[in-house]
Amino acid sequence: MEEHMFSYYGKLSTQLYDVTKPVGHSINGDIEYYLERLQGTKGKILEPAVGSGRFIIPLLNQGYDVDGIDYSAHMLASCRKRCHERGLNPNLYEAHLSQFSLPEKYEAIVMPTGSFCLIDEYDDAISALTNFYQHLVPGGRLIVDLQLPVDWHTGDISTISYPLSNDEGIVLENKSIEIDWVNQTTRSLLKYEKWRHGKLVDTELEEFVMRWYGIEEFSMLLEKIGFTQITCSANYMFKKAPSKETRLVTFEATRL
Repeated sequence: MEEHMFSYYGKLSTQLYDVTKPVGHSINGDIEYYLERLQGTKGKILEPAVGSGRFIIPLLNQGYDVDGIDYSAHMLASCRKRCHERGLNPNLYEAHLSQFSLPEKYEAIVMPTGSFCLIDEYDDAISALTNFYQHLVPGGRLIVDLQLPVDWHTGDISTISYPLSNDEGIVLENKSIEIDWVNQTTRSLLKYEKWRHGKLVDTELEEFVMRWYGIEEFSMLLEKIGFTQITCSANYMFKKAPSKETRLVTFEATRL
């Protein structure tokens, strides 16, 4: 399968994202946790992989000065629209996280809900972390979630339909294709189908790859890049040690 076969966060993916991840929708308490950790932050904040605005808008509404960056033009268009509807006008940049350069330096860079794991190539992930470091002010913090494939079952297929209106909706089929223990990735195929009056009107196929990290491995990566004061917290409880059942951890690290 060649890469050009697949769509990446295209039109249907964005439409479904807007339905399933509305503005302010907290996923397992992530918004509340991040707002607590950001208390006292006076400078600018950056959200990489900003998506369609679920997370950035509550931060903006709390008075924080937040920029966003994403490589999906569809996601950014949705985010921009949702911000403008609320009288908000943040800087939103279109770029890949492994090679962006922004005019600002930030007091905090935040990446909730495992978005960092969507950087599937190891070298790109290292470049992104290095970029984050370089875009922080001295004393600035990176707060980033990582998901662990605790619940992965190769071969699983799920199909869920999401109504968009009375006469149309999107059906999402998710197939768990493979887990690669050597390269630490999982690969799924997501098939989006848009139906109107019982007729298929649009479809997208997306290859969904996620990378996971060992706890010590990620700590060492952050340290190697230059971060200090590195902490790891399980399930949005600050400094709670992960266990073998832990599905999500949050790393926090500071630029000297």
